[in-house]
Amino acid sequence: MRVRVLGTAAGGGVPQWNCACPGCSGARAHPGWRRRHASLAVQAAEGRWYLVNATPDLGEQVEDCPELHPGPQPRRTPLAGVILTDAELDHTLGIARLREADAIGIVATTPVRHALLTGLHLGEVLTPYARLDWRPLGPEDRPLAEDSPLTVGAVPVSAKRPRYAAGLDAPDDDADDADDAWVVALRLTDRTTGRSLLYAPALAAWPDAFQRAAESADHVIVDGTFWSDDEPLTSGFGSRTATAMGHLPIDGPDGTARRLAALDARTLYTHLNNTNPLNDPAAPQHTVLRELGVEVAADGMVIDL
Repeated sequence: MRVRVLGTAAGGGVPQWNCACPGCSGARAHPGWRRRHASLAVQAAEGRWYLVNATPDLGEQVEDCPELHPGPQPRRTPLAGVILTDAELDHTLGIARLREADAIGIVATTPVRHALLTGLHLGEVLTPYARLDWRPLGPEDRPLAEDSPLTVGAVPVSAKRPRYAAGLDAPDDDADDADDAWVVALRLTDRTTGRSLLYAPALAAWPDAFQRAAESADHVIVDGTFWSDDEPLTSGFGSRTATAMGHLPIDGPDGTARRLAALDARTLYTHLNNTNPLNDPAAPQHTVLRELGVEVAADGMVIDL
């Protein structure tokens, strides 16, 4: 299994267009600090890739990843579809950038599909341009494609809905068992090697099922949105704590760093908010993570399992 890290930033990216916080100002002064919205590209088979989440940066992410370039025929693309971890705008707006395709394959849970079709009216907007081919995403491991050794399964982690879906009725098809499937971690497994990767860019809690999935994975990439629980408050840009916003903090007694350090897997953080001190390569928080054996993922990183 080959995985390309296409982006590692939370909503707005780093820098965010309307922000002059230290993280954004630093990224403008030092282009190497810049981060695009969190996303992965996963190779399902030779010449066939799936995006994990479709971000507003999708076009630029594809251009920076040679394996995703079209060719040799004028309109042949290696992109086979998109796997969604949730229905948040930062993870779904890029679907519209795929409208030049004949069809867009989307793998999603029932609540996520319901939100996109009912809340965002994605079908009404895009089907005049491209067919939407939906595939279910559930807790069982299913082949990513017919000729692929990779399987994908969902580990429910949160009932947090995107703001635009707050008032939506429940979907008619509740086969995913409703609420917690609004936000999931993805378990990607290579049946040839038996190795696996667990990806959770949004993590509001650490349920037992997620712990079991993390213990059995070879690579674990998780939500690193905020360093501390009070970061949104102390930065001056928020009125709620990190956990109230649906993101476990990295540091602190209920933080994720020490949980990750206890795993046998290679562990990395993604989805960094622009206020996170880890955006500064010289920040002392990097030393704390290094001592725990935990890494911060970087845009463009390649992971081979």
